Amino acid sequence: MSQLRQDPIQRRWVIIATNRSERPRDLKTVAQFENGGPCPFCPGNERETPGEIIAWRHPGTQPNQRGWEVRVVPNRYPALQIEGELERCAQGIYDTVSGIGAHEAIIETPEHDLTMSDYSVEHLAKVITAYRERIQDLYRDHRFRYVLVFKNYGALAGASLKHSHSQLIATPVTPRLVSLELESARDYYGMKERCLFCDIIKQEMREEVRVVSRNEKFVAFCPFASRFPYETFIMPLKHSHDFTTLDEDGVRKLASLLKDVLFRLKVLHNDPPYNFVIHTSPNVETSPRRPGYWGTLPYDYHWHIEIIPRLQQIAGFEWGSGFYINGVEPEVAADKLRKSLG
Repeated sequence: MSQLRQDPIQRRWVIIATNRSERPRDLKTVAQFENGGPCPFCPGNERETPGEIIAWRHPGTQPNQRGWEVRVVPNRYPALQIEGELERCAQGIYDTVSGIGAHEAIIETPEHDLTMSDYSVEHLAKVITAYRERIQDLYRDHRFRYVLVFKNYGALAGASLKHSHSQLIATPVTPRLVSLELESARDYYGMKERCLFCDIIKQEMREEVRVVSRNEKFVAFCPFASRFPYETFIMPLKHSHDFTTLDEDGVRKLASLLKDVLFRLKVLHNDPPYNFVIHTSPNVETSPRRPGYWGTLPYDYHWHIEIIPRLQQIAGFEWGSGFYINGVEPEVAADKLRKSLG
């Protein structure tokens, strides 16, 4: 079984998952699939994946067979295992947690060569709905403190299969980067009784220079201190701490803006590799939990999507210092993205 180990210096958790070394790897596997091999995510090869957790299907079709539009399946090589007891232990100065969690693949389309920016708004809405429903379901398991939805697009972004898919991992601890956001939001609210993210949105909308696109419910902008060239955040205009509270109209509006941003990146940078992550509220119903565990979340946190094009590599200075060197001003990046569609 996997194990989580905490680094007491950085206060971050590392997942030790030796079975991950067995998964199919990038270039050899992708080349085999492109030469007519059996892509496990293509229709007709449903037996190559674990059974569906949920799926959007054409009427009259059967589970785990052709006829699906979006499928969610357990990852065949999970970083964390859903079965077992959650145990927290000490090994001298070090803390460990048993590798309990969930790791799922969201197979976004039956079409092998489609990318997310190619989907119709209606189809992308189904993918986003799958994210929402899986987070809701996993948060009913009180062992899990956080569910991270993420997408790796392209080999340079860590994708091991070409067929478009995204993933989620449920963890028994809150990831350190998310905790830092939560702490900043809580501290800001404690000082000003306002949401930090809402104040950022108001300033970005007022200045406009970093705004890429927007609609009635969401705004996309390049952050003031962007870590990477053309990094883009998508945030709901109305305060909301929890991604899973999205209604159907919100899902559709989010699908529209996400497609718009990804298509702009595709046009401007010739379909670059990228990652995106959804940062949402942690699970406040975990058991046991500390007193006052993220007690002001509904007021101080604001869920959002972070899109990170992989246009440059992280090198020694970044790893060693925690600084990022970005060669493109976010104001310039936003301007080019705004103009990318003519």
